[in-house]
Amino acid sequence: MKKNKLVWLCTDCGADFPKWVGKCPACGAWNTLKEYTVRAEEPGLRIRKDKPLQDKSPVPLSLVAGDTATRMDLLDGELNRVLGGGLVKGSLVLLGGEPGIGKSTLILQSVVRNSNLKTLYVSGEESPGQIRLRAERLTDADAVEHCLLYGETQLETIMETALDVEPDLLVIDSIQTIQTSRSDSSAGSLSQVRECTAALLSFAKEYELPIILIGHITKEGSIAGPKVLEHLVDTVIRFEGDQNHQYRILRALKNRFGNTAEIGLYEMKSDGLRQVTNPSEMLLSGTQGDLSGSCVGVTIEGIRPLLVEVQALVSSAVYANPQRSSTGIDYRRTNMLLAVLEKRAGFKLVQKDVFLNIAGGLTIQDPALDLAVLSAVLSSNLDLPISREICVTGEVGLSGEIRAVSRIQQRITEAEKIGFKSMILPADNLHGLEVDKLNIRLIPVKQVGEAFRVLFS
Repeated sequence: MKKNKLVWLCTDCGADFPKWVGKCPACGAWNTLKEYTVRAEEPGLRIRKDKPLQDKSPVPLSLVAGDTATRMDLLDGELNRVLGGGLVKGSLVLLGGEPGIGKSTLILQSVVRNSNLKTLYVSGEESPGQIRLRAERLTDADAVEHCLLYGETQLETIMETALDVEPDLLVIDSIQTIQTSRSDSSAGSLSQVRECTAALLSFAKEYELPIILIGHITKEGSIAGPKVLEHLVDTVIRFEGDQNHQYRILRALKNRFGNTAEIGLYEMKSDGLRQVTNPSEMLLSGTQGDLSGSCVGVTIEGIRPLLVEVQALVSSAVYANPQRSSTGIDYRRTNMLLAVLEKRAGFKLVQKDVFLNIAGGLTIQDPALDLAVLSAVLSSNLDLPISREICVTGEVGLSGEIRAVSRIQQRITEAEKIGFKSMILPADNLHGLEVDKLNIRLIPVKQVGEAFRVLFS
């Protein structure tokens, strides 16, 4: 009989070794190897009699079909977009996010509102009664018969139940609560997460059953478990946002069946998550044109253009060291932009507090928002409001130059659709643009001083 074996697993890259070493030979990390026991192979699951085994013999590349992926409509436009057009049969999808951000709500509302999709919802964290209470906020729970709730944490039992039920979709909430008999460690450990994910991947491919795994994240913001967890699955999507704000962003970090540049935007309501089809209008709905310290910037999230309001407050410093605070913008980039404003534009902010915020609770990494940040700071410092009919875009360099940004045509089209009359943009972006057919006035600039003269003259 086969015996159990002892291996050492790297917590960073997921590689395993027969003995402990101080430095992982695979990724080079120090002191990351943890011990765990792998049990001997047990008899596999029974195979459906009406389902023939897949032919595993090698075939020439010329005889392989091009695109055989069959997608399932989840009746959620934002979720379908991030997945690449729908859920592919036989795929393994990992959904991560902070606690309470709405991961379970997003998946539950998608399956309970889709009567054409028979779903087995397995929960190791909540009882079926607790899930029923959440479902009552989302829809008429008494009319939902296509969603089967199952409270179980043993992987082998879950697979046997899935073979008996034969669902169209299997949801596991969460992967950190599932355990298999092949490992002696507790649920949520590195070995359990790795073994369970590998078994579910084989199960999904063998029976062409799409599986959605909901995962926890660590305090550093990465998905809990070994890094091999993200390598095993087909798609990794992350639910982001601030719990103090109503907006949530669904972002694809890995997708074997689609584009990772797509994002989905949701608004948290009392009856669930509502899709935001026109995010720019939502983010600009509360703007006021008679107050200083506000500027509308045109940014790109994924491949979707967004118009966001950058808010700034500049006041005299109360303490010896001026305060610098930014919400939704990288703090280090904020300090760099303030240094450019002092050195290249001549505005001294050494003895003043500066507070920055992106309205709506979004976090923006696009450097094209640099010019909007500087414009908002200068507007607050001079106490001069910026016209609500003008928006800006452009990356600011250390010498004060306005550098070209990507996808300028999409940014212009979005600003024109929202109703802006003028747009300040880098002069280098005008090359090759057809401006005759546009109903928005484009103002090219090369230096931050030129943009400030247009905004405050």
